[in-house]
Amino acid sequence: MITRATQPVTSLYLHVPFCAHKCEYCAFYSESAGGDTINRYVAALVREMELVALDLRPDTVFFGGGTPSLLNLRQWEQILKAMERFDLLGALEWTVECNPATVSPDKARLLRALGVNRISMGVQSLDQKLLDRLGRVHSRAMVFKSFDILRKAGFDNINLDLMFAVPGQTMEVWRRTLTEALALGSEHLSCYEVIYEEDTPLFAQLQAGEFDVDEELACAMYDELIEFAASRGYQQYEIANFARHFSGTSVEVPDRACRHNVNYWRGGSFYGLGPSAAGCVRGVRTRNWSNTILYCEELEKGRRAIEWSEQLPPLARAGETAAFGLRMNAGWPFDQFQRTTGFDLRQEWSIEMNRLVEAGWGCLETDRFRLTRPGLRFADAAAELFLLPIPITAPATR
Repeated sequence: MITRATQPVTSLYLHVPFCAHKCEYCAFYSESAGGDTINRYVAALVREMELVALDLRPDTVFFGGGTPSLLNLRQWEQILKAMERFDLLGALEWTVECNPATVSPDKARLLRALGVNRISMGVQSLDQKLLDRLGRVHSRAMVFKSFDILRKAGFDNINLDLMFAVPGQTMEVWRRTLTEALALGSEHLSCYEVIYEEDTPLFAQLQAGEFDVDEELACAMYDELIEFAASRGYQQYEIANFARHFSGTSVEVPDRACRHNVNYWRGGSFYGLGPSAAGCVRGVRTRNWSNTILYCEELEKGRRAIEWSEQLPPLARAGETAAFGLRMNAGWPFDQFQRTTGFDLRQEWSIEMNRLVEAGWGCLETDRFRLTRPGLRFADAAAELFLLPIPITAPATR
Protein backbone atom coordinates (compact mmCIF):
# COMPACT_ATOMS: atom_id res chain seq x y z
CA MET A 1 0.00 0.00 0.00
CA ILE A 2 1.38 3.39 -0.97
CA THR A 3 1.38 6.09 1.70
CA ARG A 4 0.33 9.68 1.01
CA ALA A 5 3.06 11.59 -0.84
CA THR A 6 3.70 15.30 -0.36
CA GLN A 7 2.61 15.98 -3.93
CA PRO A 8 0.12 13.35 -5.15
CA VAL A 9 0.13 12.26 -8.78
CA THR A 10 -2.59 14.03 -10.73
CA SER A 11 -2.93 11.84 -13.84
CA LEU A 12 -4.37 8.32 -14.05
CA TYR A 13 -4.58 5.92 -17.00
CA LEU A 14 -6.60 2.69 -16.79
CA HIS A 15 -6.35 0.03 -19.50
CA VAL A 16 -9.37 -2.08 -20.41
CA PRO A 17 -7.95 -4.89 -22.56
CA PHE A 18 -11.15 -6.32 -24.03
CA CYS A 19 -12.40 -6.01 -27.60
CA ALA A 20 -15.23 -7.62 -29.50
CA HIS A 21 -12.81 -8.15 -32.38
CA LYS A 22 -9.09 -7.46 -32.94
CA CYS A 23 -8.63 -4.86 -35.69
CA GLU A 24 -6.28 -5.57 -38.58
CA TYR A 25 -3.82 -2.81 -37.61
CA CYS A 26 -3.90 -3.05 -33.82
CA ALA A 27 -0.74 -3.86 -31.86
CA PHE A 28 -2.06 -2.79 -28.45
CA TYR A 29 -2.65 -5.49 -25.88
CA SER A 30 -6.27 -6.55 -26.21
CA GLU A 31 -8.25 -9.76 -26.25
CA SER A 32 -11.72 -11.20 -26.59
CA ALA A 33 -12.98 -12.52 -23.28
CA GLY A 34 -16.11 -13.84 -21.63
CA GLY A 35 -17.99 -12.44 -18.67
CA ASP A 36 -16.10 -14.38 -15.99
CA THR A 37 -12.70 -13.08 -17.12
CA ILE A 38 -13.97 -9.52 -17.38
CA ASN A 39 -15.52 -9.71 -13.90
CA ARG A 40 -12.23 -11.02 -12.53
CA TYR A 41 -10.37 -8.19 -14.27
CA VAL A 42 -12.72 -5.57 -12.81
CA ALA A 43 -12.14 -6.91 -9.29
CA ALA A 44 -8.37 -6.85 -9.87
CA LEU A 45 -8.47 -3.31 -11.24
CA VAL A 46 -10.32 -2.18 -8.12
CA ARG A 47 -7.60 -3.79 -5.99
CA GLU A 48 -4.88 -2.01 -7.98
CA MET A 49 -6.65 1.32 -7.58
CA GLU A 50 -6.75 0.77 -3.84
CA LEU A 51 -2.99 0.12 -3.73
CA VAL A 52 -2.14 3.51 -5.27
CA ALA A 53 -5.12 5.63 -4.22
CA LEU A 54 -3.33 7.47 -1.40
CA ASP A 55 -0.80 8.81 -3.91
CA LEU A 56 -3.45 10.01 -6.35
CA ARG A 57 -5.52 13.16 -6.70
CA PRO A 58 -6.53 12.91 -10.35
CA ASP A 59 -6.99 16.04 -12.42
CA THR A 60 -7.15 13.82 -15.52
CA VAL A 61 -8.41 10.24 -15.85
CA PHE A 62 -8.29 8.25 -19.08
CA PHE A 63 -9.88 4.82 -19.65
CA GLY A 64 -8.25 3.40 -22.78
CA GLY A 65 -8.12 0.05 -24.47
CA GLY A 66 -9.12 -2.18 -25.93
CA THR A 67 -12.72 -1.06 -25.76
CA PRO A 68 -13.69 0.36 -22.36
CA SER A 69 -17.28 0.84 -23.52
CA LEU A 70 -17.51 -2.95 -23.88
CA LEU A 71 -17.92 -3.22 -20.10
CA ASN A 72 -21.55 -3.65 -19.06
CA LEU A 73 -23.47 -1.39 -16.70
CA ARG A 74 -22.84 -3.52 -13.62
CA GLN A 75 -19.10 -3.63 -14.27
CA TRP A 76 -18.95 0.14 -14.77
CA GLU A 77 -20.91 0.67 -11.57
CA GLN A 78 -18.43 -1.50 -9.68
CA ILE A 79 -15.45 0.52 -11.00
CA LEU A 80 -17.05 3.91 -10.48
CA LYS A 81 -18.25 3.13 -6.95
CA ALA A 82 -14.72 1.97 -6.09
CA MET A 83 -13.32 5.24 -7.43
CA GLU A 84 -15.77 7.11 -5.22
CA ARG A 85 -14.74 5.00 -2.23
CA PHE A 86 -11.04 5.73 -2.85
CA ASP A 87 -11.67 9.45 -3.36
CA LEU A 88 -10.63 9.34 -7.04
CA LEU A 89 -13.63 11.15 -8.50
CA GLY A 90 -13.83 14.81 -9.46
CA ALA A 91 -11.22 14.93 -12.23
CA LEU A 92 -11.34 18.08 -14.33
CA GLU A 93 -11.04 15.90 -17.43
CA TRP A 94 -12.27 12.30 -17.42
CA THR A 95 -12.10 10.46 -20.73
CA VAL A 96 -13.50 7.08 -21.71
CA GLU A 97 -12.73 5.54 -25.10
CA CYS A 98 -15.79 4.15 -26.88
CA ASN A 99 -16.46 2.07 -29.94
CA PRO A 100 -19.57 3.27 -31.80
CA ALA A 101 -20.93 -0.28 -31.68
CA THR A 102 -20.97 -0.37 -27.87
CA VAL A 103 -22.57 2.96 -26.94
CA SER A 104 -26.04 2.69 -25.40
CA PRO A 105 -28.24 5.41 -23.88
CA ASP A 106 -28.13 3.75 -20.43
CA LYS A 107 -24.34 3.44 -20.46
CA ALA A 108 -23.86 7.00 -21.69
CA ARG A 109 -26.15 8.38 -18.97
CA LEU A 110 -24.42 6.35 -16.25
CA LEU A 111 -20.94 7.52 -17.25
CA ARG A 112 -22.03 11.15 -17.46
CA ALA A 113 -23.90 11.01 -14.14
CA LEU A 114 -20.81 9.73 -12.31
CA GLY A 115 -18.45 12.37 -13.64
CA VAL A 116 -17.12 11.23 -17.01
CA ASN A 117 -17.03 14.41 -19.09
CA ARG A 118 -15.09 13.49 -22.23
CA ILE A 119 -15.60 10.67 -24.75
CA SER A 120 -13.07 9.56 -27.34
CA MET A 121 -14.87 7.64 -30.07
CA GLY A 122 -12.89 5.31 -32.34
CA VAL A 123 -14.45 6.13 -35.71
CA GLN A 124 -11.34 5.54 -37.91
CA SER A 125 -13.33 5.98 -41.14
CA LEU A 126 -16.78 6.83 -42.42
CA ASP A 127 -16.30 4.74 -45.55
CA GLN A 128 -17.93 1.34 -45.04
CA LYS A 129 -15.47 -0.49 -47.29
CA LEU A 130 -12.53 0.87 -45.30
CA LEU A 131 -14.21 -0.01 -42.01
CA ASP A 132 -14.51 -3.57 -43.24
CA ARG A 133 -10.92 -3.44 -44.48
CA LEU A 134 -9.70 -2.41 -41.05
CA GLY A 135 -11.75 -5.07 -39.27
CA ARG A 136 -13.91 -2.58 -37.37
CA VAL A 137 -17.08 -3.99 -35.81
CA HIS A 138 -19.12 -0.81 -36.25
CA SER A 139 -20.85 0.58 -39.31
CA ARG A 140 -20.84 4.20 -40.48
CA ALA A 141 -24.47 4.49 -39.39
CA MET A 142 -23.50 3.54 -35.83
CA VAL A 143 -21.11 6.51 -35.67
CA PHE A 144 -23.90 9.03 -36.24
CA LYS A 145 -26.28 7.19 -33.90
CA SER A 146 -23.72 6.94 -31.10
CA PHE A 147 -22.71 10.59 -31.44
CA ASP A 148 -26.35 11.58 -31.04
CA ILE A 149 -26.72 9.32 -27.97
CA LEU A 150 -23.67 10.93 -26.35
CA ARG A 151 -24.94 14.46 -27.00
CA LYS A 152 -28.34 13.61 -25.54
CA ALA A 153 -26.63 12.18 -22.45
CA GLY A 154 -24.98 15.57 -21.89
CA PHE A 155 -21.49 15.10 -23.30
CA ASP A 156 -20.18 18.39 -24.66
CA ASN A 157 -16.57 17.26 -25.12
CA ILE A 158 -16.23 14.50 -27.70
CA ASN A 159 -13.17 13.42 -29.65
CA LEU A 160 -13.32 11.55 -32.94
CA ASP A 161 -10.43 9.25 -33.88
CA LEU A 162 -9.73 8.96 -37.62
CA MET A 163 -7.09 7.16 -39.67
CA PHE A 164 -5.51 8.11 -42.98
CA ALA A 165 -3.21 6.45 -45.52
CA VAL A 166 -5.26 3.28 -45.08
CA PRO A 167 -4.66 0.77 -47.90
CA GLY A 168 -7.29 1.46 -50.56
CA GLN A 169 -8.10 4.95 -49.21
CA THR A 170 -8.08 7.63 -51.90
CA MET A 171 -7.81 11.37 -51.37
CA GLU A 172 -11.46 11.68 -52.38
CA VAL A 173 -12.52 9.19 -49.69
CA TRP A 174 -10.35 10.97 -47.10
CA ARG A 175 -11.88 14.35 -47.92
CA ARG A 176 -15.37 12.91 -47.70
CA THR A 177 -14.62 11.38 -44.29
CA LEU A 178 -13.22 14.68 -43.01
CA THR A 179 -16.25 16.57 -44.29
CA GLU A 180 -18.74 14.20 -42.65
CA ALA A 181 -16.80 13.84 -39.40
CA LEU A 182 -16.31 17.55 -38.83
CA ALA A 183 -19.91 18.27 -39.73
CA LEU A 184 -20.82 16.45 -36.51
CA GLY A 185 -19.27 19.34 -34.61
CA SER A 186 -17.07 17.42 -32.18
CA GLU A 187 -14.79 19.40 -29.90
CA HIS A 188 -11.65 17.42 -30.70
CA LEU A 189 -10.16 15.47 -33.58
CA SER A 190 -7.34 12.91 -33.49
CA CYS A 191 -6.05 11.71 -36.87
CA TYR A 192 -3.38 9.04 -37.17
CA GLU A 193 -1.52 7.69 -40.15
CA VAL A 194 -1.68 3.91 -40.36
CA ILE A 195 1.36 2.29 -38.77
CA TYR A 196 2.33 -1.19 -39.88
CA GLU A 197 3.17 -2.95 -36.63
CA GLU A 198 4.71 -6.41 -36.65
CA ASP A 199 2.42 -9.26 -35.59
CA THR A 200 -0.65 -7.58 -37.10
CA PRO A 201 -2.61 -8.85 -40.12
CA LEU A 202 -2.07 -5.54 -41.93
CA PHE A 203 1.72 -5.88 -41.60
CA ALA A 204 1.56 -9.45 -42.91
CA GLN A 205 -0.44 -8.27 -45.92
CA LEU A 206 2.13 -5.56 -46.62
CA GLN A 207 4.97 -8.08 -46.39
CA ALA A 208 3.11 -10.39 -48.74
CA GLY A 209 2.93 -7.66 -51.36
CA GLU A 210 -0.86 -7.30 -51.26
CA PHE A 211 -0.47 -3.52 -51.36
CA ASP A 212 2.22 -0.81 -51.41
CA VAL A 213 2.74 2.17 -49.12
CA ASP A 214 2.27 5.46 -50.95
CA GLU A 215 4.30 7.98 -48.93
CA GLU A 216 3.51 10.84 -51.31
CA LEU A 217 -0.23 10.28 -50.89
CA ALA A 218 0.16 9.97 -47.11
CA CYS A 219 1.95 13.35 -46.97
CA ALA A 220 -0.75 14.91 -49.14
CA MET A 221 -3.46 13.52 -46.85
CA TYR A 222 -1.71 14.97 -43.82
CA ASP A 223 -1.48 18.39 -45.47
CA GLU A 224 -5.15 18.16 -46.40
CA LEU A 225 -6.01 17.32 -42.81
CA ILE A 226 -4.18 20.35 -41.42
CA GLU A 227 -5.78 22.76 -43.90
CA PHE A 228 -9.23 21.24 -43.58
CA ALA A 229 -9.24 21.24 -39.78
CA ALA A 230 -8.02 24.84 -39.62
CA SER A 231 -10.73 25.98 -42.03
CA ARG A 232 -13.36 24.41 -39.71
CA GLY A 233 -12.10 26.14 -36.58
CA TYR A 234 -9.85 23.46 -35.11
CA GLN A 235 -6.41 24.42 -33.79
CA GLN A 236 -3.63 21.91 -34.24
CA TYR A 237 -1.65 21.59 -31.02
CA GLU A 238 0.13 18.27 -31.60
CA ILE A 239 1.10 16.18 -34.61
CA ALA A 240 -2.19 14.31 -34.79
CA ASN A 241 -4.46 16.34 -32.51
CA PHE A 242 -6.79 19.27 -33.17
CA ALA A 243 -9.11 21.00 -30.73
CA ARG A 244 -11.66 23.78 -30.51
CA HIS A 245 -10.66 26.99 -28.79
CA PHE A 246 -13.44 29.31 -27.72
CA SER A 247 -11.73 32.43 -26.39
CA GLY A 248 -10.60 33.89 -29.71
CA THR A 249 -6.82 34.23 -29.84
CA SER A 250 -4.68 31.20 -30.60
CA VAL A 251 -2.92 29.60 -27.62
CA GLU A 252 -0.41 26.80 -27.14
CA VAL A 253 -3.03 24.51 -25.56
CA PRO A 254 -6.58 25.17 -26.84
CA ASP A 255 -9.60 24.93 -24.55
CA ARG A 256 -10.63 21.44 -25.64
CA ALA A 257 -7.17 19.92 -25.93
CA CYS A 258 -6.75 16.54 -24.23
CA ARG A 259 -5.13 17.61 -20.94
CA HIS A 260 -4.28 14.01 -20.10
CA ASN A 261 -2.12 13.65 -23.21
CA VAL A 262 -0.56 17.07 -22.72
CA ASN A 263 0.69 15.78 -19.36
CA TYR A 264 2.44 12.92 -21.19
CA TRP A 265 4.07 15.23 -23.70
CA ARG A 266 5.21 17.64 -21.01
CA GLY A 267 6.92 14.98 -18.92
CA GLY A 268 4.39 14.76 -16.10
CA SER A 269 3.95 11.81 -13.75
CA PHE A 270 1.04 9.40 -14.22
CA TYR A 271 -0.11 6.07 -12.89
CA GLY A 272 -0.97 3.33 -15.39
CA LEU A 273 -3.31 0.61 -14.14
CA GLY A 274 -4.59 -2.54 -15.84
CA PRO A 275 -2.93 -5.24 -17.99
CA SER A 276 -0.03 -3.86 -20.11
CA ALA A 277 -0.51 -0.33 -18.76
CA ALA A 278 2.60 1.85 -18.58
CA GLY A 279 3.16 4.43 -15.89
CA CYS A 280 5.80 6.96 -14.92
CA VAL A 281 5.83 8.27 -11.36
CA ARG A 282 8.59 10.65 -10.23
CA GLY A 283 10.98 9.38 -12.88
CA VAL A 284 10.33 5.65 -12.32
CA ARG A 285 8.79 3.97 -15.34
CA THR A 286 6.72 0.80 -14.98
CA ARG A 287 4.78 -1.57 -17.18
CA ASN A 288 2.23 -4.12 -16.03
CA TRP A 289 2.12 -7.66 -17.37
CA SER A 290 0.46 -7.94 -20.78
CA ASN A 291 -1.54 -10.94 -19.65
CA THR A 292 -4.96 -10.50 -18.07
CA ILE A 293 -4.92 -13.75 -16.09
CA LEU A 294 -1.43 -13.11 -14.71
CA TYR A 295 -2.46 -9.54 -13.94
CA CYS A 296 -5.46 -10.79 -11.96
CA GLU A 297 -3.41 -13.43 -10.13
CA GLU A 298 -0.87 -10.86 -8.95
CA LEU A 299 -3.54 -8.47 -7.67
CA GLU A 300 -5.38 -11.31 -5.97
CA LYS A 301 -2.16 -11.90 -4.00
CA GLY A 302 -2.27 -8.28 -2.87
CA ARG A 303 0.52 -6.88 -5.04
CA ARG A 304 0.69 -4.83 -8.22
CA ALA A 305 1.22 -6.77 -11.45
CA ILE A 306 4.36 -4.91 -12.54
CA GLU A 307 6.47 -6.76 -15.12
CA TRP A 308 9.37 -4.29 -15.04
CA SER A 309 10.38 -0.91 -13.74
CA GLU A 310 13.33 1.33 -14.42
CA GLN A 311 14.65 4.73 -13.49
CA LEU A 312 16.57 6.49 -16.24
CA PRO A 313 19.56 8.67 -15.37
CA PRO A 314 18.50 12.33 -15.30
CA LEU A 315 19.96 13.34 -18.66
CA ALA A 316 18.46 10.35 -20.46
CA ARG A 317 15.09 11.10 -18.89
CA ALA A 318 15.39 14.73 -19.98
CA GLY A 319 16.15 13.62 -23.56
CA GLU A 320 13.06 11.45 -23.59
CA THR A 321 11.00 14.36 -22.24
CA ALA A 322 12.41 16.61 -24.97
CA ALA A 323 11.46 14.12 -27.66
CA PHE A 324 7.87 13.73 -26.45
CA GLY A 325 7.35 17.44 -25.96
CA LEU A 326 8.46 18.28 -29.48
CA ARG A 327 5.35 16.50 -30.74
CA MET A 328 3.46 19.64 -29.75
CA ASN A 329 3.24 22.54 -32.19
CA ALA A 330 4.51 24.89 -29.51
CA GLY A 331 7.67 22.82 -29.08
CA TRP A 332 9.59 23.34 -25.86
CA PRO A 333 9.83 26.78 -24.23
CA PHE A 334 13.37 26.78 -22.79
CA ASP A 335 12.31 27.98 -19.34
CA GLN A 336 9.57 25.37 -19.06
CA PHE A 337 11.90 22.57 -20.16
CA GLN A 338 14.46 23.57 -17.55
CA ARG A 339 11.84 23.70 -14.81
CA THR A 340 10.57 20.25 -15.84
CA THR A 341 13.90 18.45 -16.29
CA GLY A 342 16.62 20.52 -14.64
CA PHE A 343 18.52 20.75 -17.94
CA ASP A 344 18.95 23.50 -20.51
CA LEU A 345 17.86 22.38 -23.97
CA ARG A 346 20.20 24.95 -25.54
CA GLN A 347 23.26 23.50 -23.83
CA GLU A 348 22.63 19.76 -23.86
CA TRP A 349 21.10 19.46 -27.34
CA SER A 350 22.42 22.45 -29.28
CA ILE A 351 24.04 20.23 -31.96
CA GLU A 352 20.86 18.22 -32.47
CA MET A 353 18.68 21.32 -32.68
CA ASN A 354 21.00 22.92 -35.23
CA ARG A 355 20.91 19.75 -37.36
CA LEU A 356 17.13 19.92 -37.43
CA VAL A 357 17.19 23.62 -38.31
CA GLU A 358 19.58 22.95 -41.20
CA ALA A 359 17.32 20.16 -42.45
CA GLY A 360 14.28 22.46 -42.38
CA TRP A 361 12.66 20.37 -39.66
CA GLY A 362 13.36 22.67 -36.70
CA CYS A 363 12.89 26.30 -35.77
CA LEU A 364 15.11 27.88 -33.11
CA GLU A 365 13.40 30.92 -31.60
CA THR A 366 14.38 33.30 -28.82
CA ASP A 367 12.34 31.55 -26.15
CA ARG A 368 11.85 28.03 -27.52
CA PHE A 369 12.67 25.27 -29.99
CA ARG A 370 9.91 23.72 -32.07
CA LEU A 371 9.52 21.55 -35.12
CA THR A 372 8.38 23.03 -38.40
CA ARG A 373 5.43 21.62 -40.29
CA PRO A 374 7.67 19.18 -42.26
CA GLY A 375 9.43 18.36 -39.00
CA LEU A 376 6.16 17.50 -37.28
CA ARG A 377 5.29 15.20 -40.17
CA PHE A 378 8.45 13.21 -39.38
CA ALA A 379 8.63 13.88 -35.64
CA ASP A 380 9.60 10.31 -34.78
CA ALA A 381 12.76 10.62 -36.86
CA ALA A 382 13.49 14.03 -35.31
CA ALA A 383 12.97 12.61 -31.82
CA GLU A 384 15.67 9.98 -32.35
CA LEU A 385 18.30 12.72 -32.17
CA PHE A 386 17.32 13.34 -28.54
CA LEU A 387 17.19 9.65 -27.58
CA LEU A 388 20.79 8.60 -28.19
CA PRO A 389 21.89 5.96 -25.66
CA ILE A 390 23.47 7.54 -22.60
CA PRO A 391 25.30 5.29 -20.13
CA ILE A 392 24.32 5.30 -16.46
CA THR A 393 27.66 6.92 -15.59
CA ALA A 394 27.30 9.75 -18.11
CA PRO A 395 28.07 13.21 -16.76
CA ALA A 396 25.37 15.87 -16.64
CA THR A 397 26.76 17.61 -19.74
CA ARG A 398 28.28 16.48 -23.00
